[in-house]
Amino acid sequence: MLTIDYANCLSLRVGSHGLDPALLSPGGTASASCAALTKRLASTRGTGWEKWRDLARDPARGAHVSAVRSVVEACRGRFDNMVVMGIGGSALGNIALQAALNPPTYNLMAGGVRPGPRLFVVDNVDPASFGSVMQFCASNGGLKRTLFNVVSKSGETAETAAQFMVAREALKRELGSSYAGNIVAITDPSKGTMRQICEREGYRTLPVPDGVGGRFSVLSPVGLFSAAMCGIDIEGLLDGAAEMDAACSREDLLQNPAAMLAFLLVELGTTKGKTNHVMMPYSNGLYFMADWYRQLWAESLGKEKDLQGNTVYAGFTPIKALGATDQHSQVQLYREGPNDKVFCLVGVGSFDHHGPACHGEVQVPRGLGVEATAYLEGARMGDLLNAERRATEYALVESQRPNMTITFPRVDARYVGQFVMLWEVATAYAGLMLGIDAYDQPAVELGKQATFGLMGRSGYEGFRSKVDGVLTATPYTI
Repeated sequence: MLTIDYANCLSLRVGSHGLDPALLSPGGTASASCAALTKRLASTRGTGWEKWRDLARDPARGAHVSAVRSVVEACRGRFDNMVVMGIGGSALGNIALQAALNPPTYNLMAGGVRPGPRLFVVDNVDPASFGSVMQFCASNGGLKRTLFNVVSKSGETAETAAQFMVAREALKRELGSSYAGNIVAITDPSKGTMRQICEREGYRTLPVPDGVGGRFSVLSPVGLFSAAMCGIDIEGLLDGAAEMDAACSREDLLQNPAAMLAFLLVELGTTKGKTNHVMMPYSNGLYFMADWYRQLWAESLGKEKDLQGNTVYAGFTPIKALGATDQHSQVQLYREGPNDKVFCLVGVGSFDHHGPACHGEVQVPRGLGVEATAYLEGARMGDLLNAERRATEYALVESQRPNMTITFPRVDARYVGQFVMLWEVATAYAGLMLGIDAYDQPAVELGKQATFGLMGRSGYEGFRSKVDGVLTATPYTI
């Protein structure tokens, strides 16, 4: 299993900036509270917006894996490129899985070595970026050899709809009436605009499961399809998630990693003023997991109102950093700036071989003949990176900055699945501890509606005048 070392969050290491270890004692208030929350989560799992909790176990698991494998088999050997079109929870998990479990040079590998098509996840409507991906695909295998995977529960998300419309038209120009064979849609299984389009035009589809919000969807077909297309072990992902889910069902706080993670972060945030939560992986492959975590933590917990309708302005600001890179750009602030952060360092025990043509360990050669760097000769880069992490942990403790370390024994599908489930369950605990709804996102809607109005969507005309009324021309422009 993944391990969490949280000693540096306690007062015995960081003084008054940490928590009293007595809070965690068996039979104490925190222990009893977390046991009650565990029972509550057990009673609601699989209902409402908590259906994500059952994605790693049957029957949902078997149904989704079978459906994904069926579509993958139908696509096998037909495509050199795959373009995932989605945004937020419809994209961040896909990017994180690919970065963690395939080599960084995956798209550069020869087709005979690469276990699937090149993967591009276009999660924005930046025309330069999207246009470049379209041009590359057209010039490298052609659109006939490009699979477009549109991920949208409703089909009405403006960014994804625009991407889809461009790709659809380009395919129709090049392939004519057979273009539908180059589109796989992941959408609502029974209703919505995209479902209507799919049924009208004959696209292959996979479901966005009911009761699974976007930021909790990576272990559903939303994340599993692109992973399976690129040779990632999706059964291993789900095995790891199921293992972590079992551990996170224990009522004992000291034996429940998600409950402990949530308790530490919420308690440090609400009683010690540590409202900024920095995730700092010491692994380039895990860096995009920090992107995925940022949406999960921010969108789930950042709420103006609690469940009773009181104004609380709950939530914490998630920040990502990369070790050891950001030791040279951020740690100065982290050690000597405001003491308002908790740091989650993410370490890797063994940088062994994983994935095609990816050898994780590199040894520093001998023979440079310079005394100042002699200590590096014969060392492994993985050992150096872990020494950098330990040194940063020590430096943070010396500055009384609370921090914890999550350690992957190695980076593989099983441990990535554990990591995903750990943070999803921790988010559910944190929502209960804060007394807010972790599954809605009301503050996102106004921006969507204003965009509709500015782009001329029927029924949203009033938003254009509201935007123009607030953002009128002022003399405060240089």
